[in-house]
Amino acid sequence: MSTSLFSLAFGVGTQNRQGHWLEVFYAQPLLHPAAELAEAVETFFGETQGNRTLPFSTAQAASLATALRDVAPAQASLLTRLAESNKPLVAVLLAEDAAPASTPEAYLKLHLLSHRLVKPHGVNLSGIFPLLPNVAWTSQGAIDLGELAERQLEARLKGEWLEVISVDKFPKMTDYVVPAGVRIADTARVRLGAYVGEGTTVMHEGFVNFNAGTEGPGMIEGRVSAGVFVGKGSDLGGGCSTMGTLSGGGNLVISVGEGCLIGANAGIGIPLGDRNIVEAGLYVTAGTKVALLDEQNALVKVVKGRDLAGQPDLLFRRNSQSGAVECKTNKTAIELNDALHAHN
Repeated sequence: MSTSLFSLAFGVGTQNRQGHWLEVFYAQPLLHPAAELAEAVETFFGETQGNRTLPFSTAQAASLATALRDVAPAQASLLTRLAESNKPLVAVLLAEDAAPASTPEAYLKLHLLSHRLVKPHGVNLSGIFPLLPNVAWTSQGAIDLGELAERQLEARLKGEWLEVISVDKFPKMTDYVVPAGVRIADTARVRLGAYVGEGTTVMHEGFVNFNAGTEGPGMIEGRVSAGVFVGKGSDLGGGCSTMGTLSGGGNLVISVGEGCLIGANAGIGIPLGDRNIVEAGLYVTAGTKVALLDEQNALVKVVKGRDLAGQPDLLFRRNSQSGAVECKTNKTAIELNDALHAHN
């Protein structure tokens, strides 16, 4: 019998009238649970092979809570609460970090990210989109789109108001987890599966996609798209502030170093090193032709954006006369960094 699991979680969720899962909430997902707990759960369900999605009853929840009381008190307490549910329950046991094969598996991996148990691109999300149904997120929870009209009519006949907040594959992160030490001005702009590090502020126009996020502390005033991970800010440097667009996607990971500033309406398609500045309105991609300048603003050579990926202490700007994208050493950042090292 296997005594190790990649992840384990007990959840409560929503199904449509055909019994298909719409969403799942995991209050206490686990990464690499203790071997004793994994063995006890596998023994209870009689399932010992591969990744498993196992619906279970409230009676089973109560029995499992008793079995785990001395092994994992926190999980036993959760199962005691789940035993009171009038919504469907599910256990997900992941033997390995393979591509998700069910909606409950997909939701577990999104939870692992938003609970800060893994970082963006730290878990296999291949093929996740077909497993996430497009549903109506309403004031009464997730509703299958094919059942929405009838539910709206039912609400009206009862004198109730059914608000449709969004129609999407992804729910708001804060409906599932609110990480400690964060500020989010508009919770609708942070999706489940976002990693929001402690000390992060997401302003009203900020957006953080799934499989993306910030290590914190820092301020997000623009878009952080899938695959982007923003590094820690610097107190003396004012933190890592993003006011533009950070674009990743696919298997591409765009990292942003410490103490960076991406100006308003600016964006990047390359990783940034520490203490980089991208001028407002400028978008730097891997193929962007960039003129390297020396201290006297003389041209040294022309390179592509990818050649500067990950380099520290750079200032990207656009020449107001020629329109050329230019890059020179960010002297202020270097002087500040030298002062910090001298002080330490």
